[in-house]
Amino acid sequence: MTDYILIVVGFVLLIWGANCLVEGAVGLARRFNVSDLVIGLTIVAFGTSAPELVVNVVAAMNPDTTDIALTNIIGSNTINIFVILGVSALVYPIKSQAASRKFDIPLSLLAPVAILVLAWAPDDEISLTDGIILLAVFLFFMYVTVRNMIKNRHSDEKEGAPEDKSRPQKIWLSGILVVAGLFMLVVGGQLIVNSATAIAESLGISQAVIGLTIVALGTSLPELATSVVAAVKKNSNIALGNIIGSNIFNIFFILGISAMIRPLPAYNNMAADLAMAASGSLLVLVFVLTNKSHEIKRPAGFSLLCIYALYLILVLS
Repeated sequence: MTDYILIVVGFVLLIWGANCLVEGAVGLARRFNVSDLVIGLTIVAFGTSAPELVVNVVAAMNPDTTDIALTNIIGSNTINIFVILGVSALVYPIKSQAASRKFDIPLSLLAPVAILVLAWAPDDEISLTDGIILLAVFLFFMYVTVRNMIKNRHSDEKEGAPEDKSRPQKIWLSGILVVAGLFMLVVGGQLIVNSATAIAESLGISQAVIGLTIVALGTSLPELATSVVAAVKKNSNIALGNIIGSNIFNIFFILGISAMIRPLPAYNNMAADLAMAASGSLLVLVFVLTNKSHEIKRPAGFSLLCIYALYLILVLS
């Protein structure tokens, strides 16, 4: 029972820590006149993926928990598409931008395929070299993203929300929030990995199943909150961008960092889990290309949730 309580405490610390980190970092950025573009690309993007990053770093440092490092990311990406995007589409139809249809969504489809190729060629693991390759792709993604955002900056600012004119946060308060956020992230990540491992052992369930379900769902909570709130506010292009961007960040950056800490051996049924993650991105691409408005509509969102429910039954059985 203690392990279940500790894993909940770990998730609370992760989410709270990520919020504190983002708030404090944004406060510091405002103080030093860093642009909204830079804040969005770095601080906010890192903040929503910080739970996955911390859990993976902690798991990769222990040779007995490398399955969690892999399944956390694969499971998070699957949940992002089928659950979070599905729920968001039920709230309000999800619009897509031309840049997402041409580059971001295809790259998110390529990501699990790349992991499958790297993991089984030639050594049945994601090695240090593979990690470097993943990080190189991530840097290319960031380059293209920055270039596109600069090119379309004026039109985006015209359509977006007004710039924040509020009084900047005090430096000392921002510093405390950053330090407290980092501390909670580290402690929460350690609690989750240790508790998830203990639960898996006590129930006779593999770490892979725990990572694909409990850990992956918990670390995806920031993306869930961000996307659903964006859909409620009818700013659905943010919902899609948040999910697709998070999936790319998870595979190419977080798994790249994890593999550089310690090689990540392939686990049983990994090919099936990666196929599920890839099929989610493929379905999103089909949905946005098969209607004139390029939207993921409510029936599509419902179908994503039903597909994940069937997948979850298969995983747990």
